[in-house]
Amino acid sequence: MARLLLIGVLLALAFWVYSIVDCALQDATRHRGVSKPVWILIVVLLPVLGGILWFVVGRARRASAPVRRAPDDDPDFLGSLGSVRDQDERIRRLEEELAALDAEADDPRDVPPASSSSSDDDAEGPAGSRGPRA
Repeated sequence: MARLLLIGVLLALAFWVYSIVDCALQDATRHRGVSKPVWILIVVLLPVLGGILWFVVGRARRASAPVRRAPDDDPDFLGSLGSVRDQDERIRRLEEELAALDAEADDPRDVPPASSSSSDDDAEGPAGSRGPRA
C-alpha cells in the first residue's frame, strides 16, 4: 500500500512540475481566461487541481501555422497583378519604347573601323587567322 501511495505522490509531483513548466513557457497569447502570472499562481497553489485546470481551461490550442504559398499560388498576389489585358497593354507599350530606342541609336556597323598600325598586322600572322574584318 505504501508503494502505491509513493508512486501516486511521485506521479502527482511530476504532473505538478510539468504543468508549472508548461504554464510558464507558453506565450502570453496562448493563455485563456486570466493572465499568465495568475495561471502560474493557480497551478502552484493548487498542485493537481491547478494543473488539471491549466490543461483543460487555461491552455489555448495551438493555432494552425500560416500556410506559406508561392506567389503564383497566392490569390491575393495574383489579384494584385491585374488582368491579362493590362499586361498585354504594358508589353505593347514597352515594345514601342524599345523600337523607338533602337531607331534612335547609332548603328555601330556604320562607324568606320579604327586604323591599326602595321606592327599589329605583323603580330597577328596571316590575314585569314582572325577572319574577315568588317
